[in-house]
Amino acid sequence: MIRRPEEQPVELKCIRNGNGETEMKKLLEDVDELYGKGRMFNLMTLAPGRSIGTHTHEGDNEIFYFLSGTGTYDDNGTEVAVSTGDVAVCNDGEQHGLVNSGTEPLVFIALILYS
Repeated sequence: MIRRPEEQPVELKCIRNGNGETEMKKLLEDVDELYGKGRMFNLMTLAPGRSIGTHTHEGDNEIFYFLSGTGTYDDNGTEVAVSTGDVAVCNDGEQHGLVNSGTEPLVFIALILYS
């Protein structure tokens, strides 16, 4: 299967009471395409100053792989600078959030897998 860019829907959404909207490009659209192992595989873009609010994962984990830009990642209450090539993992029962603290768009892959 090949999914062309025009077949990858884009949604703008305020996530977890964050500041402003996040652009979410759905690389795979539904649970069936992840064989029931997860619920999201997206290309995400946060504009400067935008954020994803801090939240707790229950029954799943989330992985961010940063493609470009810089940000501040809330890792269970500890702020950590992130940039291109970094991977952040929020396991089941943990909390995280993200702020684009840079001057360029913060672009990353987000994958949510069930525990």
